[in-house]
Amino acid sequence: MQQELKKILEIQELDMNMLQLLNRKRERKKELDKIEGIKTDLQKRMSNKQNDITEQKTLIRHIESEVKEVVEKIKKYEDQQSQVKKVDEFNALSHEISRAERERVNKEQQLSKLYDILAADEEALQNLSETLDSTAESSQTLEEEIKTAISEINQEGQKVKKTRDTLTQEADPETFAIYERLLNNKRDRVIVPIENRCCSGCHITLTPQHENLVRKGDRLTFCEHCSRVHFWPESEVLEGTAVSPKPRRRRRANKTS
Repeated sequence: MQQELKKILEIQELDMNMLQLLNRKRERKKELDKIEGIKTDLQKRMSNKQNDITEQKTLIRHIESEVKEVVEKIKKYEDQQSQVKKVDEFNALSHEISRAERERVNKEQQLSKLYDILAADEEALQNLSETLDSTAESSQTLEEEIKTAISEINQEGQKVKKTRDTLTQEADPETFAIYERLLNNKRDRVIVPIENRCCSGCHITLTPQHENLVRKGDRLTFCEHCSRVHFWPESEVLEGTAVSPKPRRRRRANKTS
C-alpha cells in the first residue's frame, strides 16, 4: 500500500503546484478586472454626462424658442399700443406687456442657470475624458505585464498537467479515485503524514493503534476526524521523495569502560 501511495503522493505534489498556479492566475485576473472596472466606470460616467449635456441642450433650445415667442409677443403688444386711442385699451396692453416682460425675465434666468450647468457638465465631461485617456495610458504597461504573467502560468500549468497525466496512468486506479474524491472535497493535501502521533492535516491526536496501522501500511488508513489518508513518512518506500524526512544522525553508542 505504501508503494501505491508513493505514486499518489507524486501526483499530489503536482496538484498542489497546480492549485498555487490557479491561485496566482486568479489574483492576476482580479488585477485585470480591477483596471477594466475603473475604465468601464469612467466610460459609464462619461456616457451619463453626455446624456445630461444632450438633455440640457435640448431644454435650452426649447426655452430659447419660448423667449423668442415672448419677445415677439411684447413687440406685438407694443405695436398695438401705439395704435390705440382709448386709455383703457392702452392700460390693458401695458398690463400684458408687463406680464410678458416678467415671463421673459423668468425664462432668461432659467436659461442663465442652464448655461452654467451646461458649462459645468461639459467641463466635467472633458475631465472624465482626460482621466480615461490617462488611465488607459498608465495601465497599458501593467496590463501587458499581467497578461504575460498569465500566459506563463498557463504554460507552466500545461507542463504540470502533462506530467500528472503520465503519473495518473501509472497510479493504482482505486487509490487514485479515492484521492481525487478527497481532493475535490478539500482542495488541499489529502494524503498526509503522521507527525508526533498527530494528523498533519487537522492536527488532532491519534491513538497508538491508529499509528500502528499506518506504520504497517497494509491498507489505506483514514483520519477519523478529517477523513484524510495517513502515511508513515519514515517508510523505506518513500525514501528519496518530497515527503521523506531528512536523514537523522545516528547517535554514537557510549563506550563501556
